[in-house]
Amino acid sequence: MAQAPTARNAPAKAQASVRTFTAQERETLRAELVEAARKDARIIGAAHTGSAAVGLQDRWSDVDLALCLAPDASVEDVIQSWSDRLYRDHGAVAHHDVRHGSTLFRVFLLRNTLQVDLGFWSSADFAPIGPKFKLIFGTPNAAPNIAVPNPANIIGMAWLYALHVRSSIARNRKWQAEYMLSGLRNQLIELVCLRCNLPAVQGRGVDDLPENIKKLMSECLLRSLDPSELARAFRATVLLLLDEIGSVDKAATESLSAPLKTLIGFDDHEEHC
Repeated sequence: MAQAPTARNAPAKAQASVRTFTAQERETLRAELVEAARKDARIIGAAHTGSAAVGLQDRWSDVDLALCLAPDASVEDVIQSWSDRLYRDHGAVAHHDVRHGSTLFRVFLLRNTLQVDLGFWSSADFAPIGPKFKLIFGTPNAAPNIAVPNPANIIGMAWLYALHVRSSIARNRKWQAEYMLSGLRNQLIELVCLRCNLPAVQGRGVDDLPENIKKLMSECLLRSLDPSELARAFRATVLLLLDEIGSVDKAATESLSAPLKTLIGFDDHEEHC
C-alpha cells in the first residue's frame, strides 16, 4: 500500500515561499472534503466538529470533520486514501495522529499553514462527544456521557510540577525551572476553568475567565529568568493553587498546604502580619 508522503519526502515545490490561507480558501476546502465524503461509498456519515459546528469560525479556525466508516470498510484503506487526497490535491506537508479510544484523528498541516483534522469513526462509535458536533449526513448514535477532567488528577500533577520547580531553582537550572513553572501554572489554569464551568482541557476556556481572576493569574507569569523573579512567580502560583484546591477539595488543601508552602519558603505567620 502506498504511504502518504511526509514532510521530509514531500515534493520539492513545498519548499517554495508559503502564503497563509484565507478564510475563503478554508471554507472552499471544507466544502470539497464534505462533497468527497458524500461520494465515498465507504463513508456513511459525516459531521462538522470544532468551531464550525457552532458557527464560531474566525480568521484562524481550522477544518474539523468527523467521518463515519461503513461497517464493511477497511479502516486502513480509507485512512490511506484520504491521506493521499490531502497530500496530492490539497498541499499537505505533514500529519500527526491522535487516538481517542478506537477513533483515529489525523491532523494535517497544509503548505498554506491551514490545519485539517479528520476523525475516522466506526459506525458503532459515531456520536457527539461534546457540544461541537453538527451532523452533515448519516445517523449518529446517542451521545455518551462525557467525563469532565478529574480535579484530583490535576492537583496531583500540580504538586509534582511544584517539586520540580523547587529543585530546578535550587540547582540554578533556570530554563528547566521556567518549563516546570509553566506546567504548574497550566494545572492552576485548568482548576480555575473547572470552577468557572469553562473548558478546562488545554486551558481552552482561560480567555473567557472573569477579568479579576485573569489579573490575579497574571502575577504567576515570569518577567525574566532572574532567580528572584523565578522565586516570586513560583510563590504566587503556589499560593493561588492552594486557594483553588480549597475550592474543590478541603481535605487536599489541609494535607498539601504545609509541604507546598515549605517549597516556596512561606511562613504562615505572614498571613497574620
